[in-house]
Amino acid sequence: MRTLAHRTGVGAVGSVLALVLTACGGTDSPSGEARIVSASWGDPQKPLEPANTYETRGGAALDMIFRGLKKYDPGTGSAHNWVADSITTTDQRNYTIRLKKGWTFSNGEPVTAHSFVDAWNYGALGTNEQVGASFFAYIEGYDKVHPASGAPLARTLSGLTVKDERTFTVRLSQKFSLWPDTLGSWAYFPLPRVFFTDHATWLRKPIGNGPYRVASYTRGELMRLRTWKGYPGPDRARNGGVDLRVYTDTHTAYTDLLAGNVDVVHDIPAVDLENAGPDLGRRFVNQPAGVLVTLGFPMYDPRWAGPDHADLRRGVSMAVDRAAITQRIFHGTRVPATDWTTPVLGTGGGHRPGLCGTACSYRPAEAARLIAAGGGLPDGRMRIVYNADVSTNREWVDAVCNSVNNTLDDSHACVGEPVPTFAQFRDRVTNRTLSQPFSYAGQMDYPLIQDFLQPNYRTGGAANDTGFHEPRFDALVDRANAAGTRGAAVSGFQEAERILAQQMPSVPLWYQNGTAGYSPRLSDVSLTPFGVPDYGRIRVG
Repeated sequence: MRTLAHRTGVGAVGSVLALVLTACGGTDSPSGEARIVSASWGDPQKPLEPANTYETRGGAALDMIFRGLKKYDPGTGSAHNWVADSITTTDQRNYTIRLKKGWTFSNGEPVTAHSFVDAWNYGALGTNEQVGASFFAYIEGYDKVHPASGAPLARTLSGLTVKDERTFTVRLSQKFSLWPDTLGSWAYFPLPRVFFTDHATWLRKPIGNGPYRVASYTRGELMRLRTWKGYPGPDRARNGGVDLRVYTDTHTAYTDLLAGNVDVVHDIPAVDLENAGPDLGRRFVNQPAGVLVTLGFPMYDPRWAGPDHADLRRGVSMAVDRAAITQRIFHGTRVPATDWTTPVLGTGGGHRPGLCGTACSYRPAEAARLIAAGGGLPDGRMRIVYNADVSTNREWVDAVCNSVNNTLDDSHACVGEPVPTFAQFRDRVTNRTLSQPFSYAGQMDYPLIQDFLQPNYRTGGAANDTGFHEPRFDALVDRANAAGTRGAAVSGFQEAERILAQQMPSVPLWYQNGTAGYSPRLSDVSLTPFGVPDYGRIRVG
C-alpha cells in the first residue's frame, strides 16, 4: 500500500524556480528537446531507494527508472512476468525464479539473480532502515536480519539462494499462494553493483533498468528523465523523456498547465475540479483508481486506543457526512467508502461494498451518543493532522470537521492541524509522535484485498501508521495468505476486515478517482488503475 500526499502531492515550485520554468514554457525542456514531457511532481519523503520508497512521489519516478520481476498491466492492474521468465512452485512456499536473457541496467551492467537477491537483502536488513523492509517479512530469515528489537543476528535472508546467473530460489516462512503477485512492487526492484559500492553517488543520480534513465536530479527543483535507447523491454517509451518539476502547491501547478508552462498535472486540486472540465475538455482525465482515503487514529495513544474507545472511534466515523462532502468539494471524483478496499478490485479481488456497516453511514444522533459513551473527545477537542502542501487537504479536513462540529453542536470540537510539507507530515506519522487523528490516503500496489489490509493493519506492517495491533487480525491475515486458492484467500481477508469494522482503527472516508490534466501538445494520456499517469505511453505532437 503506497502512501499518498492526498493524493500524490504534486506540489509547487518556489518563487525562483517558478520564474525559470515559466521562461522555459511547456513546449521544450531547458535543452530544447521538443519531445520532452514536463510534469508536476513533489519531492519524495525518502531517498529514491526502491525499498525505502512508500509514497507515490518517489514511486512515480521509480516506475519509470526500474522494471521488476512482474509489471502491473496499465489497463487492468493484473501482474505479468517482466524481467522474470518464470516463477514456479510446487508447494506455495518454495519458489524458483528464472530471469529472461538480455536485461541490463542503463550503465550496461547485466541484470542477474544477484541484482535481485542483493537488493532484497539490503532492503530487509534492519540497520539499513528501509521503510519497505516488511515486504520481505515472509522470506525465511527475516526475523534474524530484522529482529523486533536489538541488533540483526544475520545480514542476509536465509531464504534467498542464487543458483546461477539467471536463477534464484526463495523459501518463505509459510505458504503464500499470492506472493508472486506482489513482485511488481517497488521494494522488489533489482539494484546494480554501484548502489552498494558508491551509494552516495547512486543516490544523487539513480541507475535502474527501466525505459528511462536519470539525466539529472536537483532535489527541491527538478528530475530530468530521458528515454533510454538501450532499454530491452517491450514497453519502450513513446516520448523523449519526462521532466518532473517540483511544486509545493497543486493549484499553482494547475494554473501553470492552463498557461502552457507544464504539460501534465497529476491530481487536480479540489479548488479547480469544478472548472477542470470546462477548462480542459477532453484533456481532463477522471477515472476510478485503487485509492482509499481514510482518517487514521493513533492507536498507540491511550486516549484513542483500545476497546474502551471503540465507541468513540465509531462515533467519529458516523459523524462524517461523506455524501455531502464528496459532492460539494470533489465534484464527482470521489465516492463515499463503505469498506477498507476500493471498487477497482472488483469482487474477485476482495472488494465487498457495505462491509463497514452502519459505522460508515452518516447518523449524527447516534454518533453524538457513541462519542459520549466512548468518553468524549480527548480534552474536548479533536484535531485532524494533515500536510498543507496540497491545497485539497485543507478543504476536505475543514469539511469533515464541520460535519463533526455540527453533529456535536460545538463549533470548536474539531479543527485541522496543518503540517507544512508532506515530508514533515510523514515523519511525524512514521515516528508515531501524533496524538490526534491524521489523514491517510493509500494507493494499491497490486489489485488484491491483501494489499489494503496487511501493510496497513497487520502488526509491523510497512504502512501500519495507526499502530493497530490485534492478534486475531494478524492470525486471519496469515491464514488467508496460506490459502490454497485465490477465492479462499479473498474470503479469509474479508473475515479479517470484519475486525476492522468492529474496532475502527481508521475511518474509511471515500474512494478516490485518479485525475489529471494535460496540454494540447500531448496525446494518449491515461491513468493506470493505480491512479498515476502512464508516462511511457504519452506521445508529444
